[in-house]
Amino acid sequence: MAKRQASPAQHLLWRIEALGFDAINGLFRLLPVDWASAFGGWLLKTIGPLNSAHRTAARNLEMAFPEKDEAWRRRVLKAQWENVGRAFAEFPSMDRLRPETGRVELVNGERLEEIRVNREPVVFISGHFSNWEVMPAAIMAAGVECLITYRATNNPYVDKRIREGRARYGVRLFAPKGESARELMEALRQGESVALMNDQKFNAGLPVPFFGHIAYTAPGPTRMALKYDAVLQPMSVQRTKGARFRAVVHEPIRLEHTGDRAADIEAGVRKVNAFMEERIRERPDEWFWVHKRWPNEVYKAPTAPERPAADPVA
Repeated sequence: MAKRQASPAQHLLWRIEALGFDAINGLFRLLPVDWASAFGGWLLKTIGPLNSAHRTAARNLEMAFPEKDEAWRRRVLKAQWENVGRAFAEFPSMDRLRPETGRVELVNGERLEEIRVNREPVVFISGHFSNWEVMPAAIMAAGVECLITYRATNNPYVDKRIREGRARYGVRLFAPKGESARELMEALRQGESVALMNDQKFNAGLPVPFFGHIAYTAPGPTRMALKYDAVLQPMSVQRTKGARFRAVVHEPIRLEHTGDRAADIEAGVRKVNAFMEERIRERPDEWFWVHKRWPNEVYKAPTAPERPAADPVA
């Protein structure tokens, strides 16, 4: 079916939204990055709890950490709003938040150097930790040829600005569908790498455990790594202080090659979720809790289920 064309009124609305986007981004880029980050953190720490998404974040924390008391969860919620606000205010200035600027410490960076030199195909995965845009910035700064996937916005004018902003520091963004999906596959065949976020709900995904609850998780990264014999390489980002970060290149996730493709993919996705859970447990205030990660029936459950043992990552 042909895609329905947007009306002139819709285009006008999109253009108005894009002007607002430009104004906010322009303001944050005018400020020193530390000031912009601090202001964004203060703003969302103040107004975030008044938003309906706060209830989702609170319920998520309750399900993920049933053993913690209410005071602990309130502290984490407040801190995560500050982190999200900082990240959003930092996005317009990502060209200033790279290892070359001294604001990003790279841990196990020699692994990225190996990938660059050997030109081995790698599927990078990460989650919405701290300022998640630091991960592609670190990969590109290491000279690794990598296509970065993202979820395109509904507003094509804003989407164009986002892609142009990332291009300022060498990041090529691709929405993983249609022609772009084929381009990702071709990149892996040619020995290039791809990077994807793999921590959010995917309705058509595999039902695997996450914090003791079934969560539908995208199998795409694991499937690509298996299909193209690529390394499944996790990374994470930590906020050290203000607008300064630590990008960590972790040990690769070992995938099974038993000959049972479906079972191997599921085993890999389980390990991906175990990796994400470990990182969140280390720094719960730096994950994007406002996302509705679990199915509706999980949210409706009155009590937390008995928690199964987590799958090992390696």
